[in-house]
Amino acid sequence: WILQMPLPFHKNLVAGGVAGTSEILIMYPLDVVKTRFQLSTDKTGGLVRAFTHMIKTEGFGMYRGILAPICAEARKRAVKFSSNEFYKKLFMDSNGKVGQMRSIAAGVCAGLTEAVVVVPFELVKIRMQAKDNQGKYKSTLDAVGKIFREEGLMAFSNGLEATLWRHALWNGGYFGLIFSLRENTSPAKTEGGE
Repeated sequence: WILQMPLPFHKNLVAGGVAGTSEILIMYPLDVVKTRFQLSTDKTGGLVRAFTHMIKTEGFGMYRGILAPICAEARKRAVKFSSNEFYKKLFMDSNGKVGQMRSIAAGVCAGLTEAVVVVPFELVKIRMQAKDNQGKYKSTLDAVGKIFREEGLMAFSNGLEATLWRHALWNGGYFGLIFSLRENTSPAKTEGGE
């Protein structure tokens, strides 16, 4: 490998935030359709029909609740990668090495940490996306206030257990795979990567 200096934390944060926000802006309408399918007991019609109907009836209203995931994205990515680095240092062996299993363990712990940050934002996003809640919330901040007043602070942890599992398993596999690829890929012979 050609040794590259890691980017400073603030540059990683900005790059992750821009990439994540771009992804959210593009994929959010599909996420709304997915959420509505998950909340619905009506199984008529497919993805294309639901998506087309949503565009015709709601237009840009399909972006309701997008502020929550956008606000969460930079934090989510920053927590994911910085906590993985923290746990890798914590799990290093006496020789300062992190093997495959320790990389997976660091990824699992990073996923658990990330899940705690993500859950409140996902809860607000899903509440805003739910068709039954249209008209209930005027904005993302209104949703946060109403959820807090009506259900209490602990409501923002709804779904935490499933999210812990999802992020722990994903990040353990993700960072474990990155370690494996780095260990098993031939290093570049030139600065051009050839």
